[in-house]
Parts: sequence; C-alpha cells; structure tokens
Amino acid sequence: MANTRLLGMILLVIGAILLYFGWQSSQSIGDQLTEAVTGRFTDETMWFIISGAVSVVVGAYFAVTGK
Repeated sequence: MANTRLLGMILLVIGAILLYFGWQSSQSIGDQLTEAVTGRFTDETMWFIISGAVSVVVGAYFAVTGK
C-alpha cells in the first residue's frame, strides 16, 4: 500500500511539472500566434496539458486511496 501512495505522489509531481511546461508553452509567441489564427494551441502544448492533467488526477487517486 505504501508503494502505491509513493507512486501517487510521484505522478502528482510529474503531472504538476507537465502542466507547468504546458502553461509555459502556451504563453510563447509562436503558440499565441497559432491560437489567434486557428483558435487552438499547438499539438505539443495540448499533449503537455492533457498528460499533466491525467497524471495529477491518477496520482491524487493513488495517493489518497492507496489502491
């Protein structure tokens, strides 16, 4: 059970880092220009944000429940 909680904490940290990189990427000039023209972020930015959000949710579940 302790290993699962440790894995959850690690996933939380990794998810937070990925979300940070996604946010940083979305603030770049190139990504801002792409969003202004197409209305969406680049694929790389979206993968950072999506994978970070999934990692945070799964990590929080593992850290809280220990399952």
